[in-house]
Amino acid sequence: MPLSLRRGRVTSVVERTVGLARIEVDGTPCIAYPRLTGPVALGDDVIVNVQARELQLGSGGFDVLYANLTRGLDLPADDGAHVMKLPYTPLQSAVRHVEEDRELPATLAGMPVVCCSVHSQVAPVCAGIGGDVRVAYLQLAGGALPVSLSDAVRALQARGLIAAAVAVGACIEGDAAAVSIPSALAWAAAEAFDAVVCSVGPGIVGTGSSFGHGGVAAAEAANAASALGGSPIVAVRASEADARARHRGVSHHTGAALALCLGDVSVAWPANRPVPDLLVAEPGEIEVDVSGWRDACDGLELSHMGRGPEEEALFFEAAFAAGRLARSRL
Repeated sequence: MPLSLRRGRVTSVVERTVGLARIEVDGTPCIAYPRLTGPVALGDDVIVNVQARELQLGSGGFDVLYANLTRGLDLPADDGAHVMKLPYTPLQSAVRHVEEDRELPATLAGMPVVCCSVHSQVAPVCAGIGGDVRVAYLQLAGGALPVSLSDAVRALQARGLIAAAVAVGACIEGDAAAVSIPSALAWAAAEAFDAVVCSVGPGIVGTGSSFGHGGVAAAEAANAASALGGSPIVAVRASEADARARHRGVSHHTGAALALCLGDVSVAWPANRPVPDLLVAEPGEIEVDVSGWRDACDGLELSHMGRGPEEEALFFEAAFAAGRLARSRL
């Protein structure tokens, strides 16, 4: 599994946001994570990973900055950190984890935990939960690993719909880091968050097989929440517009996640829609009033596979239903 690395110079800085810089290297789009590889500026001598773009896989539209030779060497680790992210890989770095700071509780005491199988569910789920409550977002492996890649998470934090974003397991670049899903959930309980939303990052790993995709992370989160005495809710991925048969109706991502859930979970579904056969058999299926979902999502960028709420209303309604069900359990 060789890396495809290329050396170049930064020819443009297109945008800087918290934790992310969109740049061009020798005229080619590239993204950089300054907290990981150091600040970036015009003319910097850099090394970029070009493999995904050249193979048109995953993040196929841009390269990723691997190292900044001008100002990114000898960067210090987090103070007091001794647990590695991406250990024993060329990108390993020491990061302080929440497990190191104190003993975490063994129960979630009924805290609602919404488990998403795709990142584009996060915004409507959080809109369904609404404001005036503290929500922790846990990013799980199965899609993009850097939390700072997500424009949606930044927008939700700016609006007060997410209070903290946690990088779990292999994920990086969160407000906090946790070694495992159970400890991330326990930390959220210790910090008195009202609810948790779990999801993979933007994009999703997928092989076309039954369980070989990032969507199974929803089951991992649901099982951990159930074991710790939380109230897990699986957000249904559903579509009327997707051209691929495996994602029309209730997606195979949701089917796989539900098949792997070991404890009691709830499945929210919009009350204004006929209940699909796959969900009728679910003992935890709950029909939820989603009236006003468009107003609640106003100002949020809703996009799934390049389609918005006009083309994918069912997708966003189903995700919003999961958030609204979580809100009812506060």
